[in-house]
Order: sequence, then C-alpha cells, then structure tokens
Amino acid sequence: MSVNGCHGDGPAGRTTYRSPLAARYASPEMSFLFSDAHKFQTWRLLWLFLAEAEQKLGLPITDEQIEEMRVNLDNIDYSVAAEEEKRLRHDVMAHVHTFGRCCPKAAGIIHLGATSCYVGDNTVARVISRLADFATEHANLPTLGFTHFQPAQLTTVGKRCCLWIQDLCMDLERLTRARDDLRFRGVKGTTGTQASFLQLFEGDHQKVEELDRMVTERAGFQRAFLITGQTYTRKVDIEVLSVLASLGASVHKISTDIRLLASLKELEEPFEKQQIGSSAMPYKRNPMRCERCCSLARHLMTLIMDPLQTASVQWLERTLDDSANRRLCLAEAFLTADTILNTLQNISEGLVVYPKVIERRIRQELPFMATENIIMAMVKAGSSRQDCHERIRVLSQEAAAVVKQEGGDNDLITRIQADPYFSPIHAQLEHLLDPSSFTGRAAQQVERFLKEEVRPLLKSYESQMDVKVELNL
Repeated sequence: MSVNGCHGDGPAGRTTYRSPLAARYASPEMSFLFSDAHKFQTWRLLWLFLAEAEQKLGLPITDEQIEEMRVNLDNIDYSVAAEEEKRLRHDVMAHVHTFGRCCPKAAGIIHLGATSCYVGDNTVARVISRLADFATEHANLPTLGFTHFQPAQLTTVGKRCCLWIQDLCMDLERLTRARDDLRFRGVKGTTGTQASFLQLFEGDHQKVEELDRMVTERAGFQRAFLITGQTYTRKVDIEVLSVLASLGASVHKISTDIRLLASLKELEEPFEKQQIGSSAMPYKRNPMRCERCCSLARHLMTLIMDPLQTASVQWLERTLDDSANRRLCLAEAFLTADTILNTLQNISEGLVVYPKVIERRIRQELPFMATENIIMAMVKAGSSRQDCHERIRVLSQEAAAVVKQEGGDNDLITRIQADPYFSPIHAQLEHLLDPSSFTGRAAQQVERFLKEEVRPLLKSYESQMDVKVELNL
C-alpha cells in the first residue's frame, strides 16, 4: 500500500494515527504501563486475586481452576478479544470470555460476583537532585535579577535555581501524598452495595468484608473505599491530574526561564556537537528541549478540565460517559508528565552558564544600583546628602542618554571618577561596585534551603520508595 509515495506498515504502522506521546516522547516504561498488554494482564491478575480470596472464604473454587488462571495470565489472544468486543459491545466482558477460552475449567468462576469497574515519580526527585547540584555550584555567582523582565537587584545563579527547586519539591510532596492517599475500589458489586457477594456467601456479612480486605491487600493497597457507587468517586481522578497539572506549571516556568536566559546568552540547555539549531540560520542555538517542555506542559495543564467535568456529570450511582474520556486523559496525563520530566532531567544535567556574559550585563546595570551606596559613602566622608544626590542625578541622566540614545556602554562610574567632587571616595569605588555586596543573603539562603529542606525531602523519598536518587548535596 502506498500513500503519497510512502509505503505503509499495516494498520498499526505509518498509515494510521499514533499518539506522538507514545511513539515519539514518553519512556518505554511509562508507555508500557498504559499499553493494552499491561491493562489486560492487570485485569486477569485482579480476577485471580478475587478467585483466590473467594476460595479461601469457602466458595466452591478448585485449586485446578486457580492454577489454570495463573498460568494463563499472559496468554492473551487479542484477535479473539477484538471479535468478542465487537459481538458483545463490552470490553470487560470480551476479556472475560477471552480469558475463559484459554481457561475452560475456570471459565465459570472468572469475574464471579464482580462488576466491570472492579478492574478498571522517581524522575522528579532526580531533577531536584541535579538542580540542587547546579545551585550549589553557582550559589555565589552574582547575576542580574529581573522583575517584570526589567533589570532589578542582583541575585545569584544558584539562588534563582532554588526558586525552581522549591516548586519541584512541592510537586514531589504532592505526588507522594496523592500516591499514599490512593485507595482501592475493592469488591463492591454493581451499585456498590456488595449485594452479589452477599448472595454468594449466603448472607454472611463478615465473609464479604473479609473478601474485600483480602483482595485489597493482594492488589497492593493499604485501604479500600468503604463507600462507592459502581465506580470509585471520580474526584480521585481530579486529585491525581491536579497534581500532574501543577507539575506541568512548574516545568513550564522553569523551561521558560531557561529560554529567556538563553536569549540573553547567560545560560543554555545542553547543545550537541552535531545538533542543528535552525535549518535557515546555522549560527542559532535554539532551546529546543525547553520549547518541547513548554509545549507539552501546556497540554498537561489543560487535561485537568476532563476529570473536573467528568466528576460533575456522574449521575447517581454511575453513568458511562466517563469511560472514553478517562481512557484519553489519564493515559495522556501520565505519558506527558513522564516526557517533560525526562526531558527536564536531560536539561538539568547539562546546563551551561556563561559567567562573562553575566558579568558584562551586571557592569551595564550595577552603576545605577550602586548610586545609593556611593551617596552614603560620600556622606560618611563629610559631604551633604542633598548636594551629592543632585550631582549623582545629573551624571546618571547623562550616562543613561549614552546607553539609550547612542547605544554606548554605561559610563556613570567613569564620570564619577572624572568629577573632583567625588575624590574622597575614588579609592572606595572598586569595593562599592563589588557585585557580591549586592546579593544580600542569597548564597546563605541556598545553603540553608538545600540543607534543611531539599536534602531531607530526597532522603525521605529514597527511604519510602527504596530507590537511589544519587544525592551529591
């Protein structure tokens, strides 16, 4: 088959649409988590958990049936499942029947008493760790601060980086809390009343509760919802996607800051030797990774509207207008978050700082910022504050005219050095213009923040998740 001169690769190849998130951006691990294989294997695993618990509580389910289900967990015939879904118009029941074909002895007890809704962040920590290393390295490097993207008081490169880290730390805490707060729907039946299971156990409420507890535990959850309709409350989806959307906002802000600083030539994302910045302008070094992060982060932030609207229109015990929407927004949210975090990790591991460019920009702006220090030094030397202020004002206006009207460098200090009135402090000018004296407690704030907030958070995360973040703090 040929399309516009190109050969297709079949239904799943180049001739059909594939989400760029899975095909181009997201990691193989995250893509697998939302794949059909993982989804349907999880369904079968939940049916196995249910059958095992029902057997232990006395239902007539044999070891042979349990074993038949166990050995066929991965034996999924997707063509049969597709045929069954086309016939039954129900995805869960299609896979019940498909599982039953390869488990003929267990077919009668698969999904017993259940409803279809029974089955239905490390990278953040690594990014924080890499940025913390960067902040430590540049904690004392003065740089021009910006408010309204206009020159403001000095800060340091490391202190600015800590603004990014703080947002990501908040995201990591929210992700951890959202994960820990997740509860299993449990074994609740069609409208959440557990009526079908109560019937299976001949009115034994204690066994129904024990079944719920056992399956919840086998599924890896600490708690299950006590109250559900046919589904768990869709506000859970709001909470989860809210955390991811907030993460998207953080990544967008960080990436935008780097793009702005790249335009000023003060900071750049990694740029490979053979990388092409522009097809038309070979000298350009476009911040393409940060641009990709911003583009995808915007998409991630918009996805929160889906669960908000879905939760608001769930009629009574449940309506099915949640299903198709959730298949899109939940998978896309996690795939997008995975993509922007992996990209941001790559950026954070190779940020390039240009101190000479930063120093030159400081020299352009610092003379104006230093005028108050100069006035105070003159007052200490015996001059009138009012007279000094007027002379500084006139010289500042002249220097500003050179910068704005002639395109020249800021020559205010040269003018002060040439004016005999300021001779009492000429020897102090170098000290008065030392950039490090204008950064306040920025360096100390970096050290304390990394020590008291970032390091404990990452160590706690390592302990909880049993992972290694490679702390260098």
